[in-house]
Amino acid sequence: MNSSKFSARIIFFLLWSFVGFGQTPDVVRLEYMMMPRNNSDAELSRMKLLVNVPIKVKDSNNLVIGAEYNRLAYNLARELPFSNAGLKQFHVVDFNMAYVWKFNPNWRFIGVVTPRLSSTLTNPIENGDFSVNSTIGFLKEKKNIEKPSIMVLGLAYNSTVALRVPIPIFYYEQRFHKNWSFVVGIPKTGMKYHLKERHQFQTEFIFDGYYVNLQNNIVLPNTISASSVSSSAALVTVGYQFKLAASTFVYAYAGHTVFQDGVLRDEERNDIFTLNDNPSFYFRTGFRIGL
Repeated sequence: MNSSKFSARIIFFLLWSFVGFGQTPDVVRLEYMMMPRNNSDAELSRMKLLVNVPIKVKDSNNLVIGAEYNRLAYNLARELPFSNAGLKQFHVVDFNMAYVWKFNPNWRFIGVVTPRLSSTLTNPIENGDFSVNSTIGFLKEKKNIEKPSIMVLGLAYNSTVALRVPIPIFYYEQRFHKNWSFVVGIPKTGMKYHLKERHQFQTEFIFDGYYVNLQNNIVLPNTISASSVSSSAALVTVGYQFKLAASTFVYAYAGHTVFQDGVLRDEERNDIFTLNDNPSFYFRTGFRIGL
């Protein structure tokens, strides 16, 4: 196994699992993503549905209960030394439970626990389909000023990676001009151009990907057995968002991967077979209602 690629993948999965933490969560999001067929003869599409319900518990504190479902359709057309029947469709379901404590006018404490089901679901649900992720952090927000800003500092723990240690989270967004704002952080960095109140153009560098348990292990010609599949990608995108009404938007993005690596993994989560490591175009569109 290539140790540098393994280290990059560990970092990727820790970051990707908490991509939404540094941003204002949505009440509803419906999204479709497509990565067309590339030189690995691989095509990936994803449908996402997310619902969050904020519940005021006292003063300015909130409990947020929600769920997110992702269905991934993976089409690998090239000939493989094993059957790819179990690689055609993946399901990832997150159950989000968060507590937000506003302990002064600008600062909030956020704690998030996310039980996750990530599986091919070809058989009844089994233990390997489940994992639990968690996040704690602090959010500083300045609104209703000339240059509003949001900053998040925290720690994230992901139980699906080999290196199970908390990793720092950093996210900072500021409106530094009437029409311009920037985002600096991991796994998202970018620039936004605000044209009046209803139009927003954006460039971004992001991470995307998935980790899924294979309920039916795949045995390779060397008799090594694959028990999970994962993919990581870094992308550069440009996009447009239109405000339909208060906190309600439609959006579309297009881009290209900087790197992409889809692999089969053994029980110790070592890479044992590369499915897709060629660049690809990337398209994403959707509808969302923000908090």
